[in-house]
Amino acid sequence: MGIELELHSGRPRKGSSRATLLRGSYAHGDALARALSALDRNRSGKLGWVDPYGDTFFNEQEAEVARQEVAALVRECSDERQRAALLDLDRLLEACAATPGSYLWFMGD
Repeated sequence: MGIELELHSGRPRKGSSRATLLRGSYAHGDALARALSALDRNRSGKLGWVDPYGDTFFNEQEAEVARQEVAALVRECSDERQRAALLDLDRLLEACAATPGSYLWFMGD
């Protein structure tokens, strides 16, 4: 199980997503999935809704909210691989929040 990330300038569509791709993160998939797996969908904010087996999209407003959640997860994280994955996620969330019309695509497997 892993989660890859892609930042797009607009909502990506399967088959034509390369046209909107700005940046991707593919190195931390397993560690990111483990870091997010502890979140309770009913009690956490945006990140609890990330589907580790499917696709989840955050727009720029959702990305801004999720950054606060990532900061809390990083403070509590003791696993260095998960911490690196969360910091990478934070960089992409920050870029998404700063880019009007953009989406961050969480690609679970």
